[in-house]
Amino acid sequence: MALISLGSLAAAIFLGFFRKMNTGLVCIGFALLLGKLAGIPDKEIIGGFNYSLFLMLLGVTYLFGLAEWNETLKLLTKKITVLAGKRTYLIPVVMYLFATVLSALGPGTIPTTAIMMVFGMTLAVEMKINPAMLAAIIFLGAAGGGMSPLAATGIIGLNLCEEFGLTGIEAPLLVNGVFSSTVYAAVVYIAFGGYKLKSEKALKFSDTASFNRAQIITLLGICTMVGMVMIFKVNVGLASFTAAMALSFFRVSDEGEALKRIPWGTLLLICGVGVLMNVIIVLGGIHLLSASLASIMNAATATAILGVTAGVMSWFSSTSGVVMPTLIPTVPHIIHQMSISVNPVEWVTAISMVSNTAGISPLSTGGALALAAYSSEAGAAAGEMDRLFVKMFGISAIGVVTLSTLAYFGFYRWLL
Repeated sequence: MALISLGSLAAAIFLGFFRKMNTGLVCIGFALLLGKLAGIPDKEIIGGFNYSLFLMLLGVTYLFGLAEWNETLKLLTKKITVLAGKRTYLIPVVMYLFATVLSALGPGTIPTTAIMMVFGMTLAVEMKINPAMLAAIIFLGAAGGGMSPLAATGIIGLNLCEEFGLTGIEAPLLVNGVFSSTVYAAVVYIAFGGYKLKSEKALKFSDTASFNRAQIITLLGICTMVGMVMIFKVNVGLASFTAAMALSFFRVSDEGEALKRIPWGTLLLICGVGVLMNVIIVLGGIHLLSASLASIMNAATATAILGVTAGVMSWFSSTSGVVMPTLIPTVPHIIHQMSISVNPVEWVTAISMVSNTAGISPLSTGGALALAAYSSEAGAAAGEMDRLFVKMFGISAIGVVTLSTLAYFGFYRWLL
């Protein structure tokens, strides 16, 4: 049954990728079938649905759906980018820094990428910046900041670690995530000659609108949410709903439109996979997967192998929805089976960040958003889009190899 349970997860990933089905929905179906075969009560199957995680993700995505609808975040992105002026070579740097900060404050990896990619690809067209480079740098910034305890990916990682008793890792997980993204973003920036960029066209504050009343109140609401979480240790989901309530009271956004912007499919994916993972754990599937990975690892290669495994899986499935929930629970079991002394945060970060870097691929959401934005802004022909597809997949693949190689040399424990 342990082997069958792992096979059902592989089948869910296969159906999700090749049949374009929601993997979470498939996982719930498989969880029921496996549960009935193994005699697991329905109540225990349903218990795999992480209601706390769902509430946190729902609150965060709803609050930033309000901020996205009234274009607060879009205007803020433009104003931050104006700081580069004629120094075009600084635009990728500014975009990276802002993507990191914005993602860390709550929107997370994919919403931040979606918010910034359209503007980023517009800049790429107008200022003759390589779109593959700029798209990768924006995504890497969003991925690094996404490891924040306020953002979806960070919340998911922290919840998964808490399940096996690893707590109090918010700061090292975020620092390690940003460090990983920064190193590879610098590699991409240098490799594509970002430091050589020049333009006679200067970006000016006068080219952007002023924040209106609704947008100012929205920014204050977001800052209040961050303060509630960071200073008063309020649950991020509850804090987000409270801030959203205030925004609705002041009528600065449209509740209906914000509800439409909640990524319901993603929430179902993440929590649906959790239902199946709970059944897999009960049936011993995680122990079997851990033993299989441990059998091909040693103390020196473990982090690198976990990184490569996570990266390859991410090309065919969701990082936060599938890769992290599958591999992070194996960490304590592998450590126990190999009887080695290692900081679990090193392995958790390797799994999270190598798989996130794989998300630059156009086969994943991050890369797909970049292709769609560039196609819309540039009106690019099919041949140009094909070349951009290859470039972005190449950046993704090289990133997986580079970060996994660095992991072999202890990259993810340098700052621990």
